[in-house]
Amino acid sequence: MFEEAQLYAPVTTSGDGDVTVHLGDNHPGAVDPEYRSRRNALAALAMAWQPGTPPPTAPYTDVEHEVWRVVCAELHGLHERHACAIYLEGKRRLGLPEARIPQLVEVNELLGPLTGFQYVPAAGLVPLLEFYGSLADGIFHSTQYVRHHSVPLYTPEPDVLHEVFGHGNCLAHDRFAALYRVAGEAVRRVQTPEALEFVSKVFWFSLEFGVLREGGEVRSYGAGLLSSYGEIQQVADADLRPLDIARMGVQTYDITHYQPILFCAEGFGEVEDVVGTFFADVDDDQVQRLTHDATATA
Repeated sequence: MFEEAQLYAPVTTSGDGDVTVHLGDNHPGAVDPEYRSRRNALAALAMAWQPGTPPPTAPYTDVEHEVWRVVCAELHGLHERHACAIYLEGKRRLGLPEARIPQLVEVNELLGPLTGFQYVPAAGLVPLLEFYGSLADGIFHSTQYVRHHSVPLYTPEPDVLHEVFGHGNCLAHDRFAALYRVAGEAVRRVQTPEALEFVSKVFWFSLEFGVLREGGEVRSYGAGLLSSYGEIQQVADADLRPLDIARMGVQTYDITHYQPILFCAEGFGEVEDVVGTFFADVDDDQVQRLTHDATATA
């Protein structure tokens, strides 16, 4: 069921209503029956949720809270050294607890007054159009499961630490939130699968794995980097390229490895000018032209 380089473990429901998360054989929790049971229960909780109601309360264990605490503690110093100023400001504004996992309803109570964004639960993979399109409405689909306790500083798939501690601190700042919303509008505007994929790749190389220069140093602003203990420290080894929407939209990537190519902005203002303007104006014809330009100069 699990394919190499697949972002989320597949989730299925049996005829009897039993929910199963199909972890890959190389997943740290694959041979841990208690962890597998927990994943199934959390997925079932998300699948039972009804839109318009508060996110369900996940009954986290002491072990899961400890994973959150360890990761937050390790990332704290790395953020001070490697995160951009806008992210750090959003992090201070949001004030997430770092000694325990906050419930999504708690995150919403903190986030709502700041930028209006709200979290809703996801069992696993959310279709691209639904996930990105919902950003236009200030909705972020989030998993609630936690990475396996045996390797707290590693996860092969996005977990609540990535979704909340990574993206949540971004969404707490109005300048970030505006970019997320306009990205959602872009996804709803384009019509073809090719254009949707192009827009999603620009999102990947910016709001997930974007870096910028600030104060003479390269700093991270992408949530994928900011929630990864290992990858945020490997930015210096990456091939840093200027912001180039055409190249970003066609650049291939492998989620199972650190990203060897990153697109670096000259400050957050350039991210807003280049990436934000692309999201605001993109349509299928523009994607076709950009794709042609990128392949013609490859």
